[in-house]
Amino acid sequence: MNTIKLGLKENWKQFTILVIINGFVGGMVGLERTILPQIAEQEFAIAAKSAILSFIVVFGIVKAITNYYTGVLANKWGRKNLLILGWVVAIPVPFILMLAENWNWIIAANILLGINQGLAWSSTVVMKIDLVGEKQRGFAMGLNEFAGYLSVAIVAFFTGYIANTYGVRPYPFYIGIGLIVLGLLGSILFVKDTRHHVAMETGTSAVPRLKHVFWDTTWKHPNLGAVSQAGLVNNLNDGMVWGILPILLASKDFSLKEIGILTAVYPAVWGLGQLFTGKMADIYEKRKLLFWGMFMQAIALVVLIWASTMTEFIVIGSILGFGTALVYPTFLATVAENTHPLDRAKSIGIFRLWRDLGYAIGAILTGIIADLFNLNAAILFIGILTFISSVVILVRMTK
Repeated sequence: MNTIKLGLKENWKQFTILVIINGFVGGMVGLERTILPQIAEQEFAIAAKSAILSFIVVFGIVKAITNYYTGVLANKWGRKNLLILGWVVAIPVPFILMLAENWNWIIAANILLGINQGLAWSSTVVMKIDLVGEKQRGFAMGLNEFAGYLSVAIVAFFTGYIANTYGVRPYPFYIGIGLIVLGLLGSILFVKDTRHHVAMETGTSAVPRLKHVFWDTTWKHPNLGAVSQAGLVNNLNDGMVWGILPILLASKDFSLKEIGILTAVYPAVWGLGQLFTGKMADIYEKRKLLFWGMFMQAIALVVLIWASTMTEFIVIGSILGFGTALVYPTFLATVAENTHPLDRAKSIGIFRLWRDLGYAIGAILTGIIADLFNLNAAILFIGILTFISSVVILVRMTK
């Protein structure tokens, strides 16, 4: 225990390993980002948007619930054990996606993928916060989310490229096998648990314990509640973009290669931007960063309705990505700042429960509105919700 120190510099080796591992975790989501909607339409003749988006609904619900239990079990079972379990659960995913004979197979793969993401991503988030202590949480979360979402973008691009060249199955999903091998072996061989870092910080923390962790994180605590609702809305619009953007681009006669590029722009800017926005969360007022990030997302989504050229989609995707980059590390840094070390893992799990339920809610709303009206109506509705969320942050947060 005496050799345990908090800080990014003091724990840079272990921190770097976790950043790399989280890159592999993010890459698993990138497997589906570009081509699953095309598989639904081309191979399974699914036309209804609500049916196509069902894989995101399942993914979001399962990931959200797994996030919650990862937070609850982190102190009991250990962060490293949950991370390894997350990779074990992922092993069948690329094989199911390659061999799927009907859409139910895709749903099953996304149940496993949701568990993988909830266990593995939540574990790396909590472990990095444990390592760095109080001063550099924003920067730490920026690096974590940078690695994860840049990997989403890179894998989304390459799956689109491979699909355009060799077909939508099976070759794009070979990437997933490599990610799982590297992620599982890296987690077993090189990651160390951080429970001793938590014990050290517990003795010095001045943050009071939460009386009711679930309800305080969900809404009662002004800062935690504001962040939880914004996290839900953020992933609500991300769920819409994930499912709708490839369909929207295909309807405008973009090729699979072009769709791969355009669907990668948003998570690429999101990922790269967090190298800077994470550090900003340690310096500037978190309320302002969160407001402007959600506001930028709202504007980008509304303007998306009128986009028609490659350049316009790249610009809009960049604005949407930077807006998301502003809020993502700031969300997690705010939760960590407002919770006692013994409450932190559970509170982060609860925040991530609500945040990732946004995937499911966004996909359901988008599918229903798109089927009843059209894609533009769905995009406009989600854009307005995102603007309302930015106002809630401005009103509720105290700093």
